[in-house]
Amino acid sequence: MWLLYLFGCRRITYNTTTRSKATFRRKGSMLTFAFVLVGSYLLGSIPFGCLAGRIRGIDIRKVGSGNIGATNVVRVLGKRYGYPVFVLDFLKGLGAVRIAMAVRPESTSPELVGVLAAVSAVIGHSFPIWLKFRGGKGVATSAGALFGLMPLATVIGAAIWILTFLLTRYVSVASVATAVALPFVIAIMTWLNQTDGKTLFYSSLCLAAVIIWRHHSNLSRLVRGTEPRFTRK
Repeated sequence: MWLLYLFGCRRITYNTTTRSKATFRRKGSMLTFAFVLVGSYLLGSIPFGCLAGRIRGIDIRKVGSGNIGATNVVRVLGKRYGYPVFVLDFLKGLGAVRIAMAVRPESTSPELVGVLAAVSAVIGHSFPIWLKFRGGKGVATSAGALFGLMPLATVIGAAIWILTFLLTRYVSVASVATAVALPFVIAIMTWLNQTDGKTLFYSSLCLAAVIIWRHHSNLSRLVRGTEPRFTRK
């Protein structure tokens, strides 16, 4: 606000330039958030498992478990195709988080932007628009996204996954157990570091919910005793 004297009378005018800059920053932040949400979803929706099947001349959705994730690709096509699919799905999550943090406005928390990108990428992987919203289970993409946000927690989660898998030989059990354990791991690490990790904790709960929901058919087969143990070609 500025004070002007005109013909001996004091008049009040407003600094419209400052208000315009604030409005511009808000619009820029909204556009950035929209870019992060849509861009991360589209990056996560790239169906590398489906593309691997096409390279071999098959529709991966019609063989094995019908899932486009790395586990089914390993079972059907072997580790030559399955391992690269896992790495690429992992990089989708990691890339979404890193790109979002790089383009965020300076006034925005990098953690918040990274979390939005992580959840969007996993939703994109699990519900890709290109495949009529029938995608993978979201494990590899979640791992990549969490690695971009909290690397040590992801390493601990990987150790939990490997141990559970070696004990049970069920990929689904290892994935669900890790999804359930990670929020507790993040909560303990946050408490030990005496830092505010509420955003990361709640985001890990969201990712765990997506993973568990995507494994509901596996859990049903486990209850019936018909879930196959992992064997690879």
